[in-house]
Amino acid sequence: MSKAPTPSVPAPPGARPASLRIGDVARLLGTTPRTIRYYEEIGLLPEAPARRSGGHRIYAEAEVERIKEVMRLKDLLGVSLDELKTLLTAEDARAEVRAQLRRDDVRPARRRELLEEALGHIDHQLELVRHRASELAKLEDELSETRKRVRRKIRGLDAAREGSFPPSEEMTPL
Repeated sequence: MSKAPTPSVPAPPGARPASLRIGDVARLLGTTPRTIRYYEEIGLLPEAPARRSGGHRIYAEAEVERIKEVMRLKDLLGVSLDELKTLLTAEDARAEVRAQLRRDDVRPARRRELLEEALGHIDHQLELVRHRASELAKLEDELSETRKRVRRKIRGLDAAREGSFPPSEEMTPL
């Protein structure tokens, strides 16, 4: 007789449980367990977290938040998974720097080195975001120009109904 899957830890109404199985996380975030596993495989997420005796992945709140952030950045920036990994690696490095800076025994010279390191990570992230913004601006310009051409064609068609159609407008591609 096979053992039934262990249900997720029950939570009070309106609250999330302290830990969730992969299927629960996927449903909560509007994705699939396969996507979460794939993100783990390619290094966007840390290796599979704790597992229950049945081998099910169990995610704590911090891990769920990390998955949520990965998905938010991917959607917001429209970046490739490699670019996203670069962004997240820099973010993780900054988190490590922040942890070191919180220590009381860090000398001022080392503190400055850490801040310079954090600045380098931020600059790298900004470079990626600015590149994406530049690409989006180019697309916006292209679409705006196409929109203008389409509007001219509409005006040309309206003018043709009145008998004064400019032939050059008729042949212009969208």
